[in-house]
Amino acid sequence: MINGPLFTIGKLSVYPYGLCMAAGIICCFVFLYITMTKKNFNEEAIDKLLLFGIFATGFGVFMATVFQALYDYIDDPSGGFKLGEAMTFQGGLIGGVSSFLILWNLYVYVIAPRAKSKILSNHMNAGLCDAIPFVAPSITIAHAFGRLGCTFAGCCHGAETDAWYGIFMHTPDAGYIKVVPTQLFECIFLVLLSVIMIVLYYKFKFNHNFSVYLISYGVWRFLIEYVRDDYRGSFVGGITPSQFWSIVMVVLGIGFIFLWKYVLRNKMKHPELQPPVNSKQKEDEGSEPPVKEQ
Repeated sequence: MINGPLFTIGKLSVYPYGLCMAAGIICCFVFLYITMTKKNFNEEAIDKLLLFGIFATGFGVFMATVFQALYDYIDDPSGGFKLGEAMTFQGGLIGGVSSFLILWNLYVYVIAPRAKSKILSNHMNAGLCDAIPFVAPSITIAHAFGRLGCTFAGCCHGAETDAWYGIFMHTPDAGYIKVVPTQLFECIFLVLLSVIMIVLYYKFKFNHNFSVYLISYGVWRFLIEYVRDDYRGSFVGGITPSQFWSIVMVVLGIGFIFLWKYVLRNKMKHPELQPPVNSKQKEDEGSEPPVKEQ
């Protein structure tokens, strides 16, 4: 794999991992934008969902480093608490999702009902529940690019092997060796999962993709940890931190099925069933009473 930057512009070095990560985030938001447009989300709903999503992504990246630093500190307190040396995806997922939910509910239920300005008022024709069914594939799209970046960087690798499917990598902890390409396997898995969820949503109007994602990735990550051979920290019961959060993901995925069936699906506004918003309606949108999240 590539050991070093792809190219350098002045003092700026561009590495494959950073490039893949940036490409994944861009593709994630492009997919969200295209899907919301096709589903008749009005401009305000699209803008605010993307704005909150961008903030949540940034906070998720930060929390990915915090979680890994915490694991390292628990395992070896003598090394101190150091941010920025490594990241863990599940920490980023927890940080990103939780920060988005906090921001969204703060805006919808606290700020918008009391807002006097047009910018802060709520005239969205769609709510978060309308977006949840296609949020999951946007996450897996970004994650797939991230794992491709890991393949180039040599991090998150599997055990050393002589098997035909092994790949030589410049690993951070063992040097240039032939290992099981767990990053590439996970990239392929995430691409397939993305395709399946997109087909389920567009062709069959399937609304349980978030549960499919939580359960399937939780199971996958729990099992792939047995093949991983990079340092990830230790945890209770002889399992890794990632395996612990994988169990949490599966439990939440099962619980989310019932939460969606009995609560969340009744809060959908179904913008795809509403008439298209014409230019005159957009001009008059500011004079209409705010649309409350159901």
